[in-house]
Amino acid sequence: MKEASSDKRLILFLDSGDTIIDETTEIRDENGVVIRADVIPGADVMIRTLYERGYTLVLVADGLAQSFKNMFIQHGFYDCFTAMINSENVKAEKPNARMFLAAIGAIGLDASAFGRVAMVGNNLARDVKGANALGITSIFQSWTSRYPHEPADDSQRPDYTIREPLELLELAETLNAKLP
Repeated sequence: MKEASSDKRLILFLDSGDTIIDETTEIRDENGVVIRADVIPGADVMIRTLYERGYTLVLVADGLAQSFKNMFIQHGFYDCFTAMINSENVKAEKPNARMFLAAIGAIGLDASAFGRVAMVGNNLARDVKGANALGITSIFQSWTSRYPHEPADDSQRPDYTIREPLELLELAETLNAKLP
């Protein structure tokens, strides 16, 4: 795996379902493992571009490890991720802090690095709330209509909102430029 370039201090935690993968297209086996699914428009380009620009990408998603491996290998971006943290292995789901702590630990850092992290996800109650609780920059991707777009309370209020994956490219550059 490629190491992030020295000018890219921003670390991106990415959810999968309806952030990268279109959950409505998932085909599962008899054990509930996703064997195939489509990416949402632009998500594959987003991942490859961020990777090529030198960003550290970490999957932080609720679900089964084999599901993510199947889908990400299918679309050719499995190796773009430095680490893959999932609720099956952590035995917790977002917004539980263990998911985010496992992710930062998997790349050899500790919670003091959360100021360099942005969590991108489609779920205000899980992705945004979990990130906000730890001081992680929260980015709500409002692509899907399957989940609420209005925060239930301030703990679910995102720092930024994007409507589609490719909008993350410019936002990541802006956030990275603000880091010391």
